Amino acid sequence: MFGSGTYNYENFRKSELLKLMQGRFRGPKPGDRAPDFKARTLDGEKIKLSSFRGDKNIVLTFGSATCPMTAGSIGGMNELYGNYRDEDVEFFLVYVREAHPGEDLAAHESFDDKVEAAELLRDEEEVEMPILVDDVDGSIHRKYGLMPNSTYIIDKSGRVAFRALWTRPNVVEHALEELLERQQDRDVEHAVVHGGEDRSIPVRYGLFHSHRALRRGGETAVQDFRKEMGIPGRVAFAASRAMEPITLNPGKAALAAILAGGVIAAGLLGGIKLRRSRRHISPYDVHHPPVWDKSGGYEAVGI
Repeated sequence: MFGSGTYNYENFRKSELLKLMQGRFRGPKPGDRAPDFKARTLDGEKIKLSSFRGDKNIVLTFGSATCPMTAGSIGGMNELYGNYRDEDVEFFLVYVREAHPGEDLAAHESFDDKVEAAELLRDEEEVEMPILVDDVDGSIHRKYGLMPNSTYIIDKSGRVAFRALWTRPNVVEHALEELLERQQDRDVEHAVVHGGEDRSIPVRYGLFHSHRALRRGGETAVQDFRKEMGIPGRVAFAASRAMEPITLNPGKAALAAILAGGVIAAGLLGGIKLRRSRRHISPYDVHHPPVWDKSGGYEAVGI
């Protein structure tokens, strides 16, 4: 599934995601040469990563139509694309396997299946950056750690300047701005910036965007999610379903926050026993927002 065996899995399993999240951050490390690859955009343009070396910095983000974290990050990444693409920076979204496959958007069996799914993401989420479609076996995704929604900043030297386990546009922007300033002030192509990496989890993406992403997979995707994620998953799905009309309208953000607080509070009361025991952390865990500690693991903290 996530880390080994068949790349395109038919059903989401929380345990497989946790295997990827625990221990070391897979994929190229800050300072490493970024693995080269070739791919085509949805518009048919051929892209070779190494062809940008010495000319452009690259922001490389990964995602799929059924990934709530992808849905949550696209708006911010679109803004970065609009603000930075003319400043020695190019952006690409690599379309990978479905995070939550179901009967409507199933595990990819062919490249054409994957192209159709990528087009669906582009159209429904209004993705503005070029989308690269990985092959069916996930050749690019495997090289970059297999996380559902990670981001790498690759500098002009072709090395990793920064990487994020989950895509948080504001964090990516800070790292990118630091890289551009270093390159301008010191006349260098390579620099490790913003501490090299970010492992924090944008829990609110699960709260606000799960319903929209999972419904693209279908009822099977929804049921797998609710079963595997337990109370936190059910709370996240209920919250996102209630707030979807509002989260898609930024002008009503304050009301969204109020509604979210009510739904989350109800979920917390129902899951009080879980607060008293140590357990695994997931991107949808509203009981214990996770913090990365320097000893190499996730640490649960209270709300």
